[in-house]
Amino acid sequence: MSKKDELRYGPVGAEAIHLCVDMQRMFAEDTDWKMPWLPRVLPNVVAITAAHPARTVFTRFIPASAPGHGFGMWRRYYERWSSMTIDEIGSDMIDLVPNLARFVPPACTFDKYVYSPWIGSDLHAQLRAAGVDTVIVTGGETDVCVLATVLGAVDWGFRVVLMTDAICSSADETHDSMMTIYANRFGQQVECVTTETLLAAWPGGTRTGLPP
Repeated sequence: MSKKDELRYGPVGAEAIHLCVDMQRMFAEDTDWKMPWLPRVLPNVVAITAAHPARTVFTRFIPASAPGHGFGMWRRYYERWSSMTIDEIGSDMIDLVPNLARFVPPACTFDKYVYSPWIGSDLHAQLRAAGVDTVIVTGGETDVCVLATVLGAVDWGFRVVLMTDAICSSADETHDSMMTIYANRFGQQVECVTTETLLAAWPGGTRTGLPP
């Protein structure tokens, strides 16, 4: 184990949750947003979820229904990505990949319409009300929705544990750059570790039940 592959602030407590970002069919299957790395990291995401299914929240990115929908620059975005609107891909494509969907319930889903799950939602309030103090982040993409999720969690003061072998992107260069940024620029606020290290410090069955 590398010296960097360690939890700087000690074992993960029972008040942690696993926040898995956008591991959906539309990113796994043959679409314009396919993430080629997703199958590579999926076994590690499954391992973490299987150890703590009742402490897992899956975010789902919900595209606009049709081109021209959305507000501000999002409208232009969905004109560019008209092939990824729900009318084009079908509503089934926003579902989780099957290997993760089987954990719901007891895991739950949290839908969002922008990159960050913290914007325009009460996620922060729900987690605080449930006593959550640590957010373990997996999913995709490293440089887009994972980035927004991590920065929001940092801003809200959560302990953030980012799984180096359970996040993915569709671009090697920006993934590598973001991993350097997470480890260095956010070195005091983001702990970057492997799945093996996390599970050794957060054994299954520490607590049941999710935020209401």
